[in-house]
Amino acid sequence: MAEVLVAGGGIGGLSAALACAQAGAKVSLYERAAEFSEFGAGIQLGPNAVRVLHGWGLKDDLTGLAAFPHRLQFRSATSGTVLGELTLGADMVRRYGAPYITIHRADLHALLVRVLQQRGDVALHLANAVTSVAQTKAHVTAQLQDGQQPQADVLVAADGAWSNLRQQLLHDGKPQPTGHLAYRTMVKQSDLPKHLQTQQVTAWFGPRMHVVQYPVRGGGWMNVVGIVHGQVQGDISSWDHSANAADLQRVVAGSCAPLRDLIHAIEAWRLWPLSIRLPMRGAHEHALGRVALLGDAAHPMVPYLAQGAAMAIEDAGTLAKLLGAAGVFSAEPGNQAVLGRVPALIQDYANQRWQRNAKVQSRALQNGQIYHLTGPMRLGRDLAMRVLGQRLLDQPWLYGGGPA
Repeated sequence: MAEVLVAGGGIGGLSAALACAQAGAKVSLYERAAEFSEFGAGIQLGPNAVRVLHGWGLKDDLTGLAAFPHRLQFRSATSGTVLGELTLGADMVRRYGAPYITIHRADLHALLVRVLQQRGDVALHLANAVTSVAQTKAHVTAQLQDGQQPQADVLVAADGAWSNLRQQLLHDGKPQPTGHLAYRTMVKQSDLPKHLQTQQVTAWFGPRMHVVQYPVRGGGWMNVVGIVHGQVQGDISSWDHSANAADLQRVVAGSCAPLRDLIHAIEAWRLWPLSIRLPMRGAHEHALGRVALLGDAAHPMVPYLAQGAAMAIEDAGTLAKLLGAAGVFSAEPGNQAVLGRVPALIQDYANQRWQRNAKVQSRALQNGQIYHLTGPMRLGRDLAMRVLGQRLLDQPWLYGGGPA
């Protein structure tokens, strides 16, 4: 049985561990934190990611944890006018074979941890980060924080947007600030006035800002994210602070009453500065030898296409399928006829994934510009959305794509 090391215990790393284990690998995962936990709030998962999760046997668990919004609606933050709608629910299942779900990031993370803990072929190690990696033609060696140096056939670098392993392998600098700040919160729907509660995804577009709201945790909670223009000081790689609600309230002061009421009804917010890399420029950003970069370590992206977690899940599915189908995970130790193919197979993974990830990164950046338009350009955007409606908002290339 081939061995896989995974660096990082976020959604991407856990997904890689589960996918590889289910394909037949022995997996050891190393996480820097002293306990498994996931920060942030809600995430949206399109049918492209949900199909992969269902393929891992998680359908019933997700049904009990997620919300299943019936509609994605775009509205003007200024006037409240509905600009366009995309039906979700059964329409997504019919078109793409899986639903569109919204889920608390921590709930998905905890589900993956629980499933992995029940497996005998996965070892989860806390408070012990992979600090560096070395490799030969025959194996890869991880240097751990505690001094150990485990060897394996494959190493998955899933250590996040500020990946130390990426820096060691690619030497291409750190992510750069976008000039956008994200206010995020979760609130019980029952704590909000009835007219503010919702079971759909709503995106409000305003000049130089937008707000997205949607249900999570079976619909009992609401996730709200407000994106505004601004900068912060200090090391943005670890920047996560309580936010002053009044600051966001001032941003939406000129907005329509429903949006103002929603923002004013919520007192507690967290504030993150958003950072980004340029869209992937080639397969070399996804793989080097026996090391596969996955998720944010390979392709951090702004959240304006709601696909960051989804692309990490897709990466994991593709990598495990390629290695498993080639017999890598079932190969006996020393079987170089099979295990010697690992670098070429990881390169195949990179070749299959980088262009799709680059396209998603690019579209997300483009959306950030479109959402925040001002003046005549904003009016043109609104008209296009009203005229084209669902034809503009549905994205078959995205929701119908991903691992076969």
